[in-house]
Amino acid sequence: MTEERPCPDSRNTEDTCWWEEAFASLPYKRSPPGEKKMLSIIAYDIADQRRLARVGRICEDYGMRVQYSVFECYLEPEQLDELWGKLQDELDFEEDRIVAYTLDAKCAKKIRTGGTMVCSERVVCYLV
Repeated sequence: MTEERPCPDSRNTEDTCWWEEAFASLPYKRSPPGEKKMLSIIAYDIADQRRLARVGRICEDYGMRVQYSVFECYLEPEQLDELWGKLQDELDFEEDRIVAYTLDAKCAKKIRTGGTMVCSERVVCYLV
């Protein structure tokens, strides 16, 4: 008996996702018209423990922690600029490193995960 999985195993491209079958993909090649929010991946390496904790708390206000020093955030450009400014204020430019990658909807749909990885997919509906 096979175990039902909510999404396909990224190692086997022939698996199908029950979610994708139940909810057909939108026909957009990029982000939907009028959608300003895009997925931003924030990753950092902070040398000082106090700054590290502050940077983590700032990022928690904007997104979801997916690794110890990596966050996924669905943000409008203005929100990303605001977050980036707050992060820059915390950095020691001689010791610390930080990077932000922004992905449109087309690229964000192609994210692969494995193991116990948790994604910050936006909830379409709740079943009670």
